[in-house]
Amino acid sequence: MADEKLRYSDAELQEFKKLIQDKIAKAENDLGLIKESFINNQNNGTDDTSPTFKAFEEGAETLSKEQNAILASRQEKFVRDLKHALIRIENKTYGICRVTGKLIPKERLQAVPHATLSIEAKNMQR
Repeated sequence: MADEKLRYSDAELQEFKKLIQDKIAKAENDLGLIKESFINNQNNGTDDTSPTFKAFEEGAETLSKEQNAILASRQEKFVRDLKHALIRIENKTYGICRVTGKLIPKERLQAVPHATLSIEAKNMQR
């Protein structure tokens, strides 16, 4: 138990930082595409369409806008969570479970780099 690591090394934190920065860049790019799609949806009106089809298309368009808004919101939260992970890296608290105080396994952090809970802690929440 004496040799159990309390935190990740600076070198390991830098590896995680690179991984997270890459994920932020991709997520922000995806968010831009979602927002662009949302803006384009607003410009594609149904003014020149028959009345029956127009009602159907406007309903589908509303649904699409709602789905885009949900996607954009999720993506913004993901980016925010990743940026918070970068702060934890700077504070050298990254990868430490906020419930158990133990290190979150590297494999979990590589899959979910913004994780703040170990699987053990997540299971305790159920």
